[in-house]
Amino acid sequence: MGRWRALLTVSHTLFALKSIKTPDFGIKPCRKSLISPLFSETRYRLLNFRLFTALPSPSTCDGEEDDAKIGYLSEDHGPKEESLENEEGVKIPVKAFFLCTSIDLKNLQAGNSGYVIPQTGRLSNSLVLRFCESPPLQNGGLVEESVSCYRYMLVFQYGSAVLFNVQDHEVDFYLQIVKRHGSGLLSDIRKDDYAIKEAPLLVEGIKGGPDYIIVKTLDMDSIRIIGYVLSQSIALDHFVSQVDGMVEEFAEINRGMEKTGTFTMSRKKLFQLFGKANANIADVILKVRVFERSEIVWKDARYAGLLDYLREEYEVSQRIEDLNVKLRYVEHNIHFLQEVLQNRKSDSLEWCIIVLLAMENIIALYELITESAG
Repeated sequence: MGRWRALLTVSHTLFALKSIKTPDFGIKPCRKSLISPLFSETRYRLLNFRLFTALPSPSTCDGEEDDAKIGYLSEDHGPKEESLENEEGVKIPVKAFFLCTSIDLKNLQAGNSGYVIPQTGRLSNSLVLRFCESPPLQNGGLVEESVSCYRYMLVFQYGSAVLFNVQDHEVDFYLQIVKRHGSGLLSDIRKDDYAIKEAPLLVEGIKGGPDYIIVKTLDMDSIRIIGYVLSQSIALDHFVSQVDGMVEEFAEINRGMEKTGTFTMSRKKLFQLFGKANANIADVILKVRVFERSEIVWKDARYAGLLDYLREEYEVSQRIEDLNVKLRYVEHNIHFLQEVLQNRKSDSLEWCIIVLLAMENIIALYELITESAG
């Protein structure tokens, strides 16, 4: 009897609780949040708890949730070691172009003075322009500026332009800015793609892979050095192609000489090739300045590793040596053909002298005959 009386009392209590209505104070319901379901679930469980019986009941979801919680606590949810490629913040595309043989930086700066970043060194063969992509991020009232908020364009006097954080469909717009101030525009524009990944957790200073580099921090000096090396690399591609054309032309001449024993190049054409080879050497040394180090490295040795890594990655020194070998081949052929043409000219002069002497002898003989006859 005591058990049934207690059961009856609990039933009456539950009925009384469910019949009580919550008073309305005119408060509008709050927006759905992550906390409200927790209170709703607690209230539901208080008002709908199960009656006690002597019979065993099947396991409920609460037991499963407890097991899940125990399993969650037993697992190690600490920071796991991830690959470096998944740790970088932003991947910034880099595109290098060789557009023309010369760019007027003064006129370019005058026409885009609002975007020009002042130079930090005495060398004036380059210009840096910064274009805003999106407003800086707001974080707790502080402005966080990131390289990814801007688009950068590094323009070099010898015809190279390097674009940072510019998408493919926007390239033509930025290149047109440069072409307006360029001379000797090329019909076949050379292009090279690269990428920068920033990883603040990087232990090493620099790490790279095929066509990308991972740096710990990316600042303006890093952008200048990367653009400096990429512009030299794309310019070297152009000059190497020019020298390759001359090498192929001399190879055709040599093959013809092998078959016929002579060649038909004019002296003017030979001098044109000689001038072209010397002009390429002068541009590589004086304009591209492949043998000089960046002024940023001289001022701050921290960037020396970045410069050396990129020059090794693009094999700048090896390509310069290969270019030097090809130029020596061209120079050797020019000197050889020049000597042949000089010998031909000497032979022609000798024959002219012989003809003149013969004519003089004939005239003298004629005078002797006419005098003896008179």
